[in-house]
Amino acid sequence: MEFRYLESFLAIADELHFGRAAERLHLAQPSLSQQLQRLEKELGVVLVARTSHEVRLTPAGRVFRAEAQGIVERLAKAADLAREAAAGRVGTVKVGFNFPAGQRVLPPTLQRLAEDYPGVVTSLWEKRSGPQLTGLLAGDLDVALIFGRPLSARLRSRRLLSLPLVAVVGDGHPWARREQVAFRELAHQPCVLFQREQSPAMYDTIVRAAEDSGISLTIADEVDDTGATGVVVSTRPVVGFASAAVRAIQPARQGLSVVPLVDPVPMLSLDVVWRADDHDPVVEAFLDSVETVEVAHA
Repeated sequence: MEFRYLESFLAIADELHFGRAAERLHLAQPSLSQQLQRLEKELGVVLVARTSHEVRLTPAGRVFRAEAQGIVERLAKAADLAREAAAGRVGTVKVGFNFPAGQRVLPPTLQRLAEDYPGVVTSLWEKRSGPQLTGLLAGDLDVALIFGRPLSARLRSRRLLSLPLVAVVGDGHPWARREQVAFRELAHQPCVLFQREQSPAMYDTIVRAAEDSGISLTIADEVDDTGATGVVVSTRPVVGFASAAVRAIQPARQGLSVVPLVDPVPMLSLDVVWRADDHDPVVEAFLDSVETVEVAHA
């Protein structure tokens, strides 16, 4: 059954006049009559009764009209959705993010995405940078918001902002009341680092800053998340590390103090990363939204 036959029948059913229906469809009246005849022959029923004085639907025509109208509307909706999806305006994008991205990048990005692409929804996954990269390469994520630029040729990235690293200590630590600490003073302090596979860019930035300062770090422990760092430094005389974004929640973390590091100030870039071969329009919509927002800097 051809779609145009349904459209012709519905026009006749609406107008109850072959001339007006033909004009509405920009068809010659004989062509409209032929399409109705072919539809009725295919169905094996008479849909329209016509005399020289009136055009009316038969009982079969009235039933068929309701069903045909639903079919045409669903097909029109399907066509609209297909066009929206092709333009990146409908679909789901899976986004990974770390804590600083959740504080500074995601809120304005999601607001812009909702304004410009209301049919695009996000599935959010908060993880450290290492697991995000693994998920991105495996196809479990479409976009990652991580520390550092990845080295894989399979990935593309764009820097969004740079953040300084700070020291995190317990309130009983001698540094807790310091306004700042020179990085070289870490030579005399046991440290807690994130495991490198969890946050390779942060780990490498800390080690490189130690080398630039001419010191060796004493690594007392390695942890895999921010919460574990807080527990360790609040109960032991050790120094942990975090991005400056952690200041946003410092008042809520009783027993912890954040101390800026200087000479040098270790800096981390926060990058948006995606697969080089991914041309999904919804991914491009998210990347466009990231690019057009004003990201809050430290």
